[in-house]
Amino acid sequence: MAGELYIVATPIGNLGDITFRAVETLKAVDLIAAEDTRHTKILLDRYGITTPTTSYFEYNKVRKTDYLLKILKEGRSVALVSDAGTPGISDPGYTIIRLCIDNGIRIVPIPGASGLLTALTSSGKPTDKFAFEGFLSNKQARRRNQLKKLKAEDRTVVLYESPHRILKLLEDIMEIYGDIEIVLARELTKKFEEIRREKVSAMIGHFKTDKARGEFIVVI
Repeated sequence: MAGELYIVATPIGNLGDITFRAVETLKAVDLIAAEDTRHTKILLDRYGITTPTTSYFEYNKVRKTDYLLKILKEGRSVALVSDAGTPGISDPGYTIIRLCIDNGIRIVPIPGASGLLTALTSSGKPTDKFAFEGFLSNKQARRRNQLKKLKAEDRTVVLYESPHRILKLLEDIMEIYGDIEIVLARELTKKFEEIRREKVSAMIGHFKTDKARGEFIVVI
């Protein structure tokens, strides 16, 4: 029989935010496929998990997907983890998940932390319906076109952005949406957690004088 692929959610910051089931699963599987094995080792060491790990990220997913599929077909079990939160959200997890489904390999979700939902539920914006777009294009013209389409949404919009591009994104939001109130969340569940609820102009002013740090979740 084929093995099973476990989609294991891990903490987005505070290492205490992991479920008992996730720890038990990571201890029991034959292999852990991690976005960054060095980052995941910190979590594994915290909980005394000695399961072997292998890297699985955007730039090696073609080669590693075949390797993981081979292991699963041999009857061994694999846990898929990302650097933070739930695998398959803005990471290469979808590739191996889809291939396992196509090959009749059982997928076992182990739910837990999610940066997306943590930011959304603490934003104060409507949560009954929302659109998640992940990272927008790094090309300004395309990014602005994406924002123009999103402006027509009647749902709350959630985006991801890196620290070195956050100011450019804010300037584009100002151009397309005007000076609306948005929410920026960073370092969620960590020591320097920050959730800013301000108008776009205030955000722009802040990041023109204060260096952006950490990955951002933007709620519009």
